[in-house]
Amino acid sequence: NNKMTSSSNSPNLSSDEFDENEIPDNALKGLLQKELELQLLIDALQTEIAQLEERITGKDKGNHEELDEKDLEEFEAPEWCVPIKANVMTFDWDSLAAETQFDVIVADPPWQLATHAPTRGVAIAYQQLPDVCIEEIPIPKLQKNGFIFIWVINNKYAKAFQLMERWGYTYVDDITWVKQTVNRRMAKGHGYYLQHAKETCLVGKKGEDPPNCRKSVGSDVIFSERRGQSQKPEELYELIEELVPDGKYLEIFGRKNNLRDYWVTVGNEL
Repeated sequence: NNKMTSSSNSPNLSSDEFDENEIPDNALKGLLQKELELQLLIDALQTEIAQLEERITGKDKGNHEELDEKDLEEFEAPEWCVPIKANVMTFDWDSLAAETQFDVIVADPPWQLATHAPTRGVAIAYQQLPDVCIEEIPIPKLQKNGFIFIWVINNKYAKAFQLMERWGYTYVDDITWVKQTVNRRMAKGHGYYLQHAKETCLVGKKGEDPPNCRKSVGSDVIFSERRGQSQKPEELYELIEELVPDGKYLEIFGRKNNLRDYWVTVGNEL
């Protein structure tokens, strides 16, 4: 229950009690925005705490004398995945492009928020990147024909469409991930005007259909449980593999919790 006090001697009011149209002070609006961002951080941390408590509770219900081997052993990547731990901005993309061309590229860019806050939600492995850095990734070298899937945040839709055009893609579709709790209820998070319960992935196409490409598959809506910080739903990867079976898949800005067999994943948290 965060409270804020205005510069006058008025009583404390919660941010919900403010009418933005009645606030003449831009500085106060800025403080309200920061409060919402802090609430996002609190919500994300509470989710992580709940997940940890679930794991601990699950262990307690089992054999108390045995430790969970999964927690003791180091993370084990899927047998047939190709993880490349590297800084996306300095990675030798030319060498990768010379080896193979990809049918599908997935990217979850660390978009820079309008407020230039140092992180998005809780602490992430990637510092936020300015748009100019993201657009310099040599996507055109990596794919002559195929699809690109770009996760986008609310204030970056226009920029994502610009990037698609710059890289030679035509927008063809979008996918909505409706986040759910463990009880399959809608997992709402704070937004500036509306509460947020979804993420959007834009789909672009370049050149010809890749080999084995199918049509009218899956769905453009994913209902799936909210996962760890920045972890995307497994259903997206399943949808891509259904769309382009036996394809050559690349994920940029990948994280180890999304490593997958037969995918090349490039990122600095692998």
